[in-house]
Amino acid sequence: MAPVVDVHTHVVPRGWPDLSAECGGTGWPWLRVDSERAAMIMVGETEFRPIGAQCWDAPTRLADMAEDGVDVQVVSPTPVFFSYDRPAAQAVKVAKIFNDLTLELCAEQPDRLVPFCQVPLQDPELACAELDRCLAAGHAGVEIGNHVGDRDLDDPGIVMFLQHCAQVGAPVFVHPWDMPAGPRLDRWMARWLTGMPAETHLSVLALILGGVFDRVPDTLRLCFAHGGGSFPFWLGRADNAWHRRGDVVRGASQRPPSAYTDRFFVDSVVFEPAALRLLVDTMGEDRVVLGSDYPYPLGERPVGQVVAKADFLTAPQRAKLLGGNALAFLGREQR
Repeated sequence: MAPVVDVHTHVVPRGWPDLSAECGGTGWPWLRVDSERAAMIMVGETEFRPIGAQCWDAPTRLADMAEDGVDVQVVSPTPVFFSYDRPAAQAVKVAKIFNDLTLELCAEQPDRLVPFCQVPLQDPELACAELDRCLAAGHAGVEIGNHVGDRDLDDPGIVMFLQHCAQVGAPVFVHPWDMPAGPRLDRWMARWLTGMPAETHLSVLALILGGVFDRVPDTLRLCFAHGGGSFPFWLGRADNAWHRRGDVVRGASQRPPSAYTDRFFVDSVVFEPAALRLLVDTMGEDRVVLGSDYPYPLGERPVGQVVAKADFLTAPQRAKLLGGNALAFLGREQR
């Protein structure tokens, strides 16, 4: 029986140094500690997100994993620390700080807490170098944001980094971030409720229509957060447009979008069995992995409840979604 593997969790280490002093520049995130078990991520003087001990305390994480029946967590950065809008020399310093702190947290249970690193994606060469350093130090893969400013995942520099990931065998977890803001999106967490699904959808299309999947070897292991955003629901629309308006839509792709669903994974954070059924029907039972977005409040707790409630899944399919597919994404297929 495969272990239960949650591929989508985040970490915020406690006690990182003053980033202005360490890296230069101003306006960096910092942590306002409110108690032993509560803190606030600050960006400048603005409150960004309240967090609890689950973000930095390994025993708390492990207790929650035991409660939910999770054997292994992939522990990834929180995207606010990506620093893609900073000079690359600053961003690589930030990456090293948080990557090393994440290793320290995961070292408490290395068989259960699997660290993923962050890289300065705005500079492909520095990104490759930091990935290589992290893999040698004990990281198992990398989390990247879905874009760098106006550069999407078909940007030549980002493609170079993805090709390097394929070459060194590093799985890549793609997380939406830096969603557009404005009066219509700054209410009700609308950037998270509508912007995140749209960002992920756009970046999956960039990989397809930008011809990236036709150029990057199929050894590249990619996983998109949040069920692939709105992409699975609108795949039929994308195919229709590819066939009927190929003069505009096809871009550099050789095949319609639906022909590429076997080139990436998506996680299961879709909350309702009906949505999960669409996801499995669209992506295939081998391409959906368990994810929770732990420990944030918009995530799923108990972890895996949507998979457990999905009565359309057979026992072998449920086992794939709970762990078998994640092992394939991580390159650790059970023998």
